[in-house]
Amino acid sequence: MAAGRSPEWWFYHLTGAPLERAAGPLLAKCLEKGWRVLAVSPDPVRRTALDETLWTFDEHAFLPHACDDAEGSDPARQPILISAATANRNTADAVFLMDGVSLAPDAPFARCMVMFDDADKATRTVARAQFKAAKSAGLTCRYFQQTPKGGWKEAGSS
Repeated sequence: MAAGRSPEWWFYHLTGAPLERAAGPLLAKCLEKGWRVLAVSPDPVRRTALDETLWTFDEHAFLPHACDDAEGSDPARQPILISAATANRNTADAVFLMDGVSLAPDAPFARCMVMFDDADKATRTVARAQFKAAKSAGLTCRYFQQTPKGGWKEAGSS
């Protein structure tokens, strides 16, 4: 993140498609912006599922990525690094937070993207707390809800 710049917080409320499927297009947009991304989940099953889905989510697109614990992987070289930790080992511009991972509102990223499933009450509660903390810190927050077709509709912004 550029010095002196505050992160934007974008919240993605999943109501249909699984997180791994919904993540692909969002991560692709980050790469289109020239951003590197750190995708964080404490759940090894989620990390593996995301890794596998990113190889196949679009037959016409390739999202260069790796898991930080993959044998032979150099985390610093990965445009998308899938990790259990929030340490920014790939100098990411954006962080993609899953499964209740929390960061301070002034996290050193241009954008903090929080994905949470409507059916997961604990993760939804963490996302709500992060939204309130970022808003209280005077940061830009945007909230998107998944549409029935799997896209996103913005429900409000600051």
